[in-house]
Amino acid sequence: MGLTALSAGLLFLFYGLVPGDDPKYLWSMATGYAGLILAGITLSIGPLNVINKKKNPVSSDLRRDVGIWSGLVGIAHIVIGIQVHMGNIWLYFFQAVEGENAFVFRADLFGAANYTGLVAGFILLVLLLISNDLSLNLLRPSKWKTIQQFSYLFFLLTVVHAFMYQIIEKRMPTLVVVLALLTLIPAIFQLKGYFTASKLK
Repeated sequence: MGLTALSAGLLFLFYGLVPGDDPKYLWSMATGYAGLILAGITLSIGPLNVINKKKNPVSSDLRRDVGIWSGLVGIAHIVIGIQVHMGNIWLYFFQAVEGENAFVFRADLFGAANYTGLVAGFILLVLLLISNDLSLNLLRPSKWKTIQQFSYLFFLLTVVHAFMYQIIEKRMPTLVVVLALLTLIPAIFQLKGYFTASKLK
């Protein structure tokens, strides 16, 4: 119930704060920022346990549940975001060749932003699929943990995707600062957790 309220609160907060009047755009932005916050929280739980010298299990209910909400909001972002521009999903990834009835992969910043978002989306879907006890038991802890560590790549790709869109849409400085903070906070926790764990060895 608490995570539902947190997720809903973040969504409506950003929906109300982001300037604009297109509902699709506003929900795309709201799901993007809310999903990034939830992903950052997910990646911060483990390091915080290490910093506070608490037991850090392979999988914990809190980390899994926050991760699931992050995944659901992230999937919603993909579904909504891919309808905001162009009016044709195909054109997010391919560009028409002038004078020819052909398409080529986009080689511009818009294409690069969408490619990184697409890869991040595939990783997110896999992480969602293994976020349950059945997958943990079937894969065994070591293999499950190996797959789960792709969450770091997912976060990195998501941040790159987000910063590219800051440039593409020439977003207001406040949103850029917010994005920078949402990136730095979990990164700081990760580094602090890493150095704390190294000292404890």
